This record gives sequence, structure tokens and C-alpha cells, in this order.
Amino acid sequence: ERLQNYFHSGELRAKAAMTISANAATIVTRTTAKSLLYTDITAPGGNMYTCRRYAACVRDMDYFLRYATYAMLAGDSSILDERVLNGLRETYNSLGVPVGATVRAVQAMKEVTTEMLGAEAGKEMGLYFDHICTGLG
Repeated sequence: ERLQNYFHSGELRAKAAMTISANAATIVTRTTAKSLLYTDITAPGGNMYTCRRYAACVRDMDYFLRYATYAMLAGDSSILDERVLNGLRETYNSLGVPVGATVRAVQAMKEVTTEMLGAEAGKEMGLYFDHICTGLG
């Protein structure tokens, strides 16, 4: 049944991946504006203060989007465990990256992506964003 569902949803996943790929920069920009800008995290002394830290955060958002898309195409969240989540929480904690803000940003990315893709594809993609949030939480 799982294999049948995978093949049945293949066209939806492929179209969603193409849309995400074509709009990745917009998705990351909207996500950042929605979840991180204009909060204490970007103020002097905040974890995203200075251009270097801000750029690293935006890079990570792009990374999360890319790998969530790969996982959605494969229909398998294990790629997220292997390539993204394995040791990430510990790394973020050691660098002082606020995990809660990261989770909120991934949730915002889920919302932005769903707005762009529509409900059905957004729901499919949302599974993988949720997996990232759970793994970080």
C-alpha cells in the first residue's frame, strides 16, 4: 500500500519540487521575514546580529528547504535524519544557536511553502518540515 501511494502521488511531488526549486530564494526570503526579522534575535546582541550570523541562518533555511524537498521527492524522511538532523541540535547548542527560533522558522517555511504550493502539495511537504521540527525539538 505504501508503494502504491508513493507512485500515486509521484506527479504531485514532482510538480511541487519543481515549484520549490524555481522559487527557493523567495521561499527563504519570505520565511526569514515572517519568522526571524524584527525580533530580538536580529537586534544587537541577538543570535542573528551581524551579517555573518544572519547569512549563516539564511543558508541553513535554504539547506532545510532543499533537504525537505529531497525527502518529499523520495517519500522518505530518513534522508533528513542522515543528512540534516544527526547531531544538528548538539551543534546548534554548542554554537549558541537558539533551537526554538530555528523550529519557528521551519514552521514558518512550512506555511510559506503551503501558500505557494496549495493545500495538497503543502500537506505532503509539511510532513518533512514537521520531521525537521520534531528532530530539533
